[in-house]
Amino acid sequence: MKLLIIRHGEPDYPNDSLTERGWKEAALLAERLAGVEIAAFYVSPLGRAQATARPTLEKLGRTAETKDWLREFARVQIDRPDYPEGKRVCWDWLPQDWVRHPLFFDSERWIEDPVFASAGVREEYEYVTSSLDELLEAHGYKREGKNYTPVRPNGDTIALFCHFGVESVLLSHLLNISPVLLWQSTCALPSSVTTVVTEERREGIAAFRMLSFGDTCHLYAGGMEPSFAARFREQYTNTWERLDDYYREPLIKEKP
Repeated sequence: MKLLIIRHGEPDYPNDSLTERGWKEAALLAERLAGVEIAAFYVSPLGRAQATARPTLEKLGRTAETKDWLREFARVQIDRPDYPEGKRVCWDWLPQDWVRHPLFFDSERWIEDPVFASAGVREEYEYVTSSLDELLEAHGYKREGKNYTPVRPNGDTIALFCHFGVESVLLSHLLNISPVLLWQSTCALPSSVTTVVTEERREGIAAFRMLSFGDTCHLYAGGMEPSFAARFREQYTNTWERLDDYYREPLIKEKP
């Protein structure tokens, strides 16, 4: 089995849709996926993910099943040290803060850290991951411990249109690693495709392995650079790049 985990195109967050650039990204993504035999499509209920899937579904004459658990991992929020005014999503930390939590590096105990334990993150994480396992079992792979039993082994390709925060949750479960490491140390750019496949090295025991993360080859093929959305400044003095959601100052000069 192969999973294509697809992040939505460049977002227009206020309208929960896509920017003009995001629609172009979605069209190029459709060109890429048109040559792939996909057994089933699943999509987040949020508008930006639905919009990203639309060109592909229309091009292929297909439909997608909307899954609530594919929405962004943002319904549970936490107290974060850099944001005293209120609660924030649990997956966006300043680097100098999250590294001070040893449990965040532990694939099993990350969720026991007090900042997560007191906010109900475990319940939301288990809702998403158990829903993923139900879907995989429906497609022939049943979770057993940290691996999967191929009840009906197959080479089907499944496409999931979703968001970076929840994508990291899915990957953490499939690959048995802490989601905090994925949230903080990776970045799936808009419209990117992450490919995860099963490997059955011994009969009856399947494990998921990531072949590529955040691939944007369809954008380069269409003559586009990937969007900077979701990234932060490479250098602090790059005032034309995003600094931080907490500091919503306007970009003060054009890129030279």
